[in-house]
Amino acid sequence: MAILSNFPLIAALTAIIFAQLIKIPVAFLLQRKTTWGLATSTGGMPSSHSASVSALITALALQEGVNSPFVAIASTFGMIVMFDSMGVRRQSGEQGILLNHLILDFQNLSNKVLRITHESDTTKSPQKETHLKEYLGHKPIEVFFGILTGIGVAFVIRKILITFGL
Repeated sequence: MAILSNFPLIAALTAIIFAQLIKIPVAFLLQRKTTWGLATSTGGMPSSHSASVSALITALALQEGVNSPFVAIASTFGMIVMFDSMGVRRQSGEQGILLNHLILDFQNLSNKVLRITHESDTTKSPQKETHLKEYLGHKPIEVFFGILTGIGVAFVIRKILITFGL
């Protein structure tokens, strides 16, 4: 199959999968909340966004040479992806944190003002808890380690492909 010989694609996809799976032991080592859900979540260490575009850029540089227009295109694309993962997406996550605090404060205040408790008023339906996702983007250190992960994955995949003659 021709897809198995597409080194840049294999490197980029492998980097995404590896970066997502490695988030679980990294979170454990950093003594953070560790669940299997980390493997499919956004944010965290390392950045799979950065890992995938770095693996793509590295694989293209190894295959085509650093002067290739493909490397230029992938590098430009990679910078946009990494900037976005640290900038816009991170800011959205921080806004989610703030909005979650505001919602909780408002619910607590309304419960105090209206003196609504679950024990004394059984006719009221329980309030639906609203919770926005808070971890959408990456810290610069997470992007940095994503870059290192992607570069490493590209070199390992290249070695494997050469070893098996693919």
